Amino acid sequence: MSTLEWSPTLALELPAMDDTHREFVQLLAAVEAADDATLQSAWSTLTTHTEAHFRQEDRWMQGTGFSSSNCHTTQHQVVLQVMREGMRRGELGQPEVIREMAHELAGWFPQHAQSMDAALALHLRSVGFDFATGQATLAQALSADAIQGCGSGACSPSPIPEARAAEPAAA
Repeated sequence: MSTLEWSPTLALELPAMDDTHREFVQLLAAVEAADDATLQSAWSTLTTHTEAHFRQEDRWMQGTGFSSSNCHTTQHQVVLQVMREGMRRGELGQPEVIREMAHELAGWFPQHAQSMDAALALHLRSVGFDFATGQATLAQALSADAIQGCGSGACSPSPIPEARAAEPAAA
């Protein structure tokens, strides 16, 4: 049994997102079930899927007013960097690193889907996003300014430059 299984709690009620997320969960399960001989290939397949998955979400965000520097996109970049490091470590004969990364992804993904992806799904609905055309059908609902941050002080720019400089650096 895999660490993460598809469930209704992961569904966002947007088929384009849910289908991609379901595939992510299936590919992650394949990584967890892989023996050492097939682990690298399974991880590569998951990584390739995740690159396309994140690119698609990033395009949706960019096309509907989310800033390319928002927390959601940044999280995508960090996760992909870690997954690519897993590829490298697997190539060096360290399958245990991939297995640990897979375990961590199984814990990370539900939180990401239920927070950042859920917010994106809500936004896409609010602007009448048409997945077939990639266009917002409710153009009047689009913000004139790019949406910045994700609602937390950790990723939203401080309105006072001095306050921002005094903030501790992220670890």
